[in-house]
Amino acid sequence: MEPQSGFYGLGIAPNILATIDRLNFKTPTPIQQKSIPPALEGKDLIGIAQTGTGKTLAFGIPMIQAALRGTRGLVVLPTRELALQVQDTLEKIGGALRIRTVLLIGGESVGRQISALRRDPMIVIGTPGRIIDHLTQKTVSLSAVGMLVLDEADRMLDMGFAPQLNRILAAVPKERQTMLFSATMPQDIVNIARTSMKLPLSVEIAPPGTTAAKVTQELFVVARPDKPRLLEKVLGEYRGSVLVFSRTKFGAKKIAASVRAMGHPAAELHANRSLSQRREALDGFKNGKYRVLIATDIAARGIDVKGIEVVVNYDLPSTAEDYVHRIGRTARAGGKGHAISFATPDQRGDVRGIERLIRQALPLSKLPALPPHRGAPVIEESSHPPRRPSRFAPRGPRPPHFGGPRRFSPRRKFR
Repeated sequence: MEPQSGFYGLGIAPNILATIDRLNFKTPTPIQQKSIPPALEGKDLIGIAQTGTGKTLAFGIPMIQAALRGTRGLVVLPTRELALQVQDTLEKIGGALRIRTVLLIGGESVGRQISALRRDPMIVIGTPGRIIDHLTQKTVSLSAVGMLVLDEADRMLDMGFAPQLNRILAAVPKERQTMLFSATMPQDIVNIARTSMKLPLSVEIAPPGTTAAKVTQELFVVARPDKPRLLEKVLGEYRGSVLVFSRTKFGAKKIAASVRAMGHPAAELHANRSLSQRREALDGFKNGKYRVLIATDIAARGIDVKGIEVVVNYDLPSTAEDYVHRIGRTARAGGKGHAISFATPDQRGDVRGIERLIRQALPLSKLPALPPHRGAPVIEESSHPPRRPSRFAPRGPRPPHFGGPRRFSPRRKFR
């Protein structure tokens, strides 16, 4: 008899396997293959893997199977978008098995969340701040949690959630199963593992800094004022969906207005948008209402959209690690994708930091001919000689003399 393939043979209960089959999940990803069996055995687990590798099912299937045996679960994540997507996945599998979940995130009605908590859900999914709010109001108790998942743990620490995480760890029972998933392994994560986990099994799919297998990368050195025109050129060359990353909320808003002026339907995703606006933007990007989505790093790990053709780093990220997370939004689940980064001439150090992390040089492309400035009149060439200005016409500013300070070209290339 041939051994069963796919998710069979990992120790998953038959009714969950039937649901997985019905949802057309056929082949487990490497992180699922390595994580599900020990997680089902109740072992503590540290999973080192990038986003887009299937981590949600890696912890979601064991959590649902534990819930069927009466074990309560808690999943803590850094962003609302990621929490929404995890709940969506767990509901697809657990809903058919009558496993009730509740979502605790900011931007939603606390009253509705309290009502959902009163229906005694087996799995709580939430962001640190809102979980703490409910703990403070005593509208949620974590004293019966038997399985704790910290997803994107490094991102939560980067966002300053260490105090909230420590309070959550103090509120859950010491006798529990803990699974921690992270794309990198900084010292703070090591400390959490040492103090809050029992002999955790480490599952590493790719070393920190590893980019998606089928994503191609490209770098342009461009003067800051020319970035909008370069983006216009990129949007004209690629026809699929494009995700653009801005470093700031104000920048995202400005870029979105510029892209709309180019004639492309675009939406924004950043912290200044309400939860309903963020949901509408993400849903619109998924279904094709918006071809371009402009986001800040708050969404770098919270966007799970298949088929994104190009990721554009309009602004380089503040950390090299965020570069890996950003470009991981394309080439997901084994697909192909392309990542383009705009760097200004003074960002040589930032580029080298990224190259050190990913252990490869970013391919530098020649700056193409750019479209004209939007709003500026296009002056057509004329066969007639220019008219001589009147000697009474107002004069413009005098040109700088040759003895002034030396000026460097803003388009110098990296050496």
